[in-house]
Amino acid sequence: MATIHLTLAPLLILATVLLSTKITAQPAAPAPGPAAPVNITAILEKGGQFATFIRLLNSTQVGNQINIQVNSSSEGMTVFAPTDNAFQNLKPGTLNKLSHEDQVKLILYHVSPKFYTLDDLLSVSNPVRTQASGRDGAVYGLNFTSQGNQVNVSTGVVETRVSNALRKERPLAIYVVDMVLLPEEMFGENKVSPAAPGPKSNSPDVSDDQEKAGAPSDNSSSGEMKAGLRVGLGLVFLCLTLLV
Repeated sequence: MATIHLTLAPLLILATVLLSTKITAQPAAPAPGPAAPVNITAILEKGGQFATFIRLLNSTQVGNQINIQVNSSSEGMTVFAPTDNAFQNLKPGTLNKLSHEDQVKLILYHVSPKFYTLDDLLSVSNPVRTQASGRDGAVYGLNFTSQGNQVNVSTGVVETRVSNALRKERPLAIYVVDMVLLPEEMFGENKVSPAAPGPKSNSPDVSDDQEKAGAPSDNSSSGEMKAGLRVGLGLVFLCLTLLV
């Protein structure tokens, strides 16, 4: 028996070495490749109810800006996406009356340059800065309030609920809103009109017809002078006739 054990020992050692060599020689599993870049319009297209928002993202080039920034920034971004119904509920002509510059501001107002979860928005410090700003450099902000686990967003002009998330993973969060977020700086009651009215005269208003009726014309004055001259000449001839 001892002889058998001595004979098998080298075989067992050789089998162990061969087995360990085979295991070591197996190729390692490939490392996961880099994550695909985030594309906001592709995410919105899958949502199926954001055609108007997508069109404005493309026409203003804000969509490209978001894609570039969100894939290169460590802060991430948050987008509040109005549905097609939200745009349809706007006052007719609201978008068409905006210049291209103001349309860019309106879309940027729906974008925050920081990643927020819904839990973050429940306790965030207001106002939350957006990508929109005025000509003076002042940043437009959003205000968030909570009712239980519900988050509401207010602009000073409209207030609506922050609905479900189309995407909630870093670096981009996209939340659905049922109203277009109208910045108070652009749509508020105290908004300065493009053309201020001129100073009002202290004198009472007089219509053109009244002016024409009240002021004698040059033609009527001339006619009166001619009539008076004829009467004078007639009297002179009458006097001469009597003297003769």
